[in-house]
Amino acid sequence: MQHLNCFARQMVSVVALVVLVLTGWPPLGHAQPAGIDPQAEKVLRRMSVYLAGRQQVSVKAESRLEAVLTSGQKLQYDSPATLSVWRPNKLRAHRKGDLANQEFFYDGKSLTVFNPRENLYATTAAPATLDETLDFAREKLDIIPPAAELLYKNAAEKMLKESTSGFVVGPSVVGGVKTTQLAFRAGEVDWQIWIEDGDKPLPRKFIISSKKVSGEPEFTVLMRSWDLTPKFTDQEFNFKPPKGAKKVEFLRLTSGPAKSNEPAKSK
Repeated sequence: MQHLNCFARQMVSVVALVVLVLTGWPPLGHAQPAGIDPQAEKVLRRMSVYLAGRQQVSVKAESRLEAVLTSGQKLQYDSPATLSVWRPNKLRAHRKGDLANQEFFYDGKSLTVFNPRENLYATTAAPATLDETLDFAREKLDIIPPAAELLYKNAAEKMLKESTSGFVVGPSVVGGVKTTQLAFRAGEVDWQIWIEDGDKPLPRKFIISSKKVSGEPEFTVLMRSWDLTPKFTDQEFNFKPPKGAKKVEFLRLTSGPAKSNEPAKSK
């Protein structure tokens, strides 16, 4: 306990030093003015347009999820992840970590989630585009692929829609890459994003803080490496059940029959 107290005092000293040297940053501990800084919006939209313009792209990332115990103590769970996108209608993602080991397949017609540990999979008909499928997966199936917020064709528009304020925090370095850090506030979450400087404005780090959940847990995605010129084939996005795999049904968030413009539940 003495060592922990000593460490805590050292951390306070470090934070105090950081506050002293952060010139030009918004005053720490004070409320930021309402509204979105045009420069922050410009940087975010530039990232969104650039990423949406890559027909084929893949990224290796690490996600970190916080869980808050009833005592208030926080636990962290890490999950390495890979993500491959072939616009306009193909996605493959895999995350393997402490809480989940899942693979996502979207081939333009169907969406499949496979759990290798249990050798279980579920498949359903899906909309014709990536954007529609991401909405369908989130709203009907409660499924969110890694970093899904950044994959929309109009990602910046969606991210800014619910935001009430945002500003440029300043320059930062993520994984040895020079970036610009942005911070935003929305009704239920605060979120930050670090965007690479230069002619390739790629997202490098993304944090969502839940303000409405006790303890305000955070979800973090760190993008380790991007491949902007992968050579995909259709087979990479088609799911083929491994030997002995058992098919199960998705549990939908809404009950009743599917609407005419909604994919029907697979049999």
